[in-house]
Amino acid sequence: MKVAVVGATGLVGGEILKVLAERNFPVSELIPVASERSIGKKVSFKGKDYEVVGYDTAIAMKPNVAIFSAGGGTSLAIAPKFAEAGITVVDNSSAWRMDPTKKLVVPEINASTLTPEDKIIANPNCSTIQMVVVMNPLHKKYKIKRVVVSTYQSVTGTGKAAVDQLFNERAGKTEYDKVYPHKIDLNVLPHIDVFLDNGYTKEEMKMVNETKKIMMDDSIQVTATTVRIPTIGGHSESVNIEFENDFDLDEVRSLLAQEEGIIVQDDPKNFLYPMPITAHGKDEVFVGRIRRDETQANTLNLWIVADNLRKGAATNAVQIAEYLAKHHLI
Repeated sequence: MKVAVVGATGLVGGEILKVLAERNFPVSELIPVASERSIGKKVSFKGKDYEVVGYDTAIAMKPNVAIFSAGGGTSLAIAPKFAEAGITVVDNSSAWRMDPTKKLVVPEINASTLTPEDKIIANPNCSTIQMVVVMNPLHKKYKIKRVVVSTYQSVTGTGKAAVDQLFNERAGKTEYDKVYPHKIDLNVLPHIDVFLDNGYTKEEMKMVNETKKIMMDDSIQVTATTVRIPTIGGHSESVNIEFENDFDLDEVRSLLAQEEGIIVQDDPKNFLYPMPITAHGKDEVFVGRIRRDETQANTLNLWIVADNLRKGAATNAVQIAEYLAKHHLI
């Protein structure tokens, strides 16, 4: 199977290459793709170097699937050209997520809705993915009414320049490129993406809108506060969920533990709970601190952690491609 990775020289693009190799995706030919300034650069895949090509060259090479991680503007401009050539695109940007004509897919939840006609498939926002993976089995059992989520998101979500800013600050440098409007080291920024007219950020509204679309249920009410913190291992979330029906805590733990892709780490007596430092480099979503909200009926508190470059981006995209290949949709 011919596989193009668009944005192959970026942070997520590199992770996609790693995940394709680790999961033994059946790549017969790899086509690394990037913008003009990166053409001719080399990327490594399974011990072999591949030369980066431009968009037109990649389309002419007719890959079966193109996994995009090249930013929203590039996706809007270039993904339709791939799709018109009969190439299935799995896009990591926000460009197509809320387009009513495009599927927004987390494989554990709604991959079964995909058809051969879906030529541009959207990969959800990283913070949304890890939350809905945990929410889905609970929604089926108890029916979710309302979710209150606060996130603690890694600088890797902003890209390599943000990671550089953190470590430049940590090293005491005074001259460096600033990605954030304030210092990030030893600080917390309640600000991810741009502020909107309603006072929320774009990232917060992504979580609100994408959750309803992925879960295929507009009745689920979500309110979010998204926060950037100086970590690199993954995103963490404090999630408060109100259900229509009551639940048993042991049953909640059992339901989550049975789900593929979820690991329950919930033993506070032995200081076992999810953390970015232990989720780093892993594909699963980790959940712990499972307890009742004692102020309100039928309400649960959870702590959810996942590597945002893996399940939050690269792994989810590759899992979509795996589903397409397995069901002969590409």
